[in-house]
Amino acid sequence: MYMMDLILFFLGMLILVLGVLIGVAFLTLLERKILGYIQIRKGPNKVGFMGVLQPFSDAIKLFTKEQIYPNYSNYLSYYFSPVVSFMLSLMIWMLIPYYFNMISFNLGILFFLCCTSLGVYTVMIAGWSSNSNYALLGGLRAVAQTISYEVSLALLLMSSVIMIMSFNMMNYILYQNLIWFIFLMLPLSLCWFSSSLAETNRTPFDFAEGESELVSGFNIEYSSGGFALIFLAEYSSILFMSLLFVLIYLGGYNLTFFFYLKLSLISFLFIWVRGTLPRYRYDKLMYLAWKIYLPISLNFLLFYLGFKIILM
Repeated sequence: MYMMDLILFFLGMLILVLGVLIGVAFLTLLERKILGYIQIRKGPNKVGFMGVLQPFSDAIKLFTKEQIYPNYSNYLSYYFSPVVSFMLSLMIWMLIPYYFNMISFNLGILFFLCCTSLGVYTVMIAGWSSNSNYALLGGLRAVAQTISYEVSLALLLMSSVIMIMSFNMMNYILYQNLIWFIFLMLPLSLCWFSSSLAETNRTPFDFAEGESELVSGFNIEYSSGGFALIFLAEYSSILFMSLLFVLIYLGGYNLTFFFYLKLSLISFLFIWVRGTLPRYRYDKLMYLAWKIYLPISLNFLLFYLGFKIILM
């Protein structure tokens, strides 16, 4: 029986990973189409039926290209950091309980914070091991940015944790039957959204790959498979952040069409922001994290703590 459970567990995880990868493929297509409409130009909608084959042709092109590496790079860490980055971004998805093999993490939120913190190291090592000044600078920027925003991200999460008094993500649906948390925590949800933009290195906070000054940042020396894995890790974390937003603020986790609609809407917002906003200045980014989001999240944490005590 125990062996059967294990087999079912791994099968469920395999299906989940495949689903995430297909989701990421079509998220890139959605992004290119939306950016095409925003910039009033044609998107990649010519390959096959409405561009559906475009992500797959990109994947085949990237993974069949020749792998080149700098002579003076630290080869092992250079080679494996994108792989580890990709593995970490997929590991976070194990938090999502499937209905056919029901893994329920009692400490899911802590696991999420641990995995996102580890993601910083892969970016730093990718930048450092390339042995290129631009890559190193991009890596250091990414580390400083991600560490700064993780503090506010954890504190924003703590407010919602205090409301449900549990680290289990499945409990959010029980507490949001009558009212969604976004109505109780509107300022916090907006802070969370912009912090998750910074956490996933997206515009307007994409300093790790500022083309104008860093010629693409920490991934400049990567080509073919390595580049594709970094790209996949970034987009799967965008999807997960969207899912987490829906889970915490928009009614919890339930497998309905409406749930997927909400998830698509938040993913769309990530892309909309990219097409609309210019890049921030680096000192303003740090100012935003430490002098605005940190005090806001701490104040709201105390407020919800008091709120909970009164309710109890």
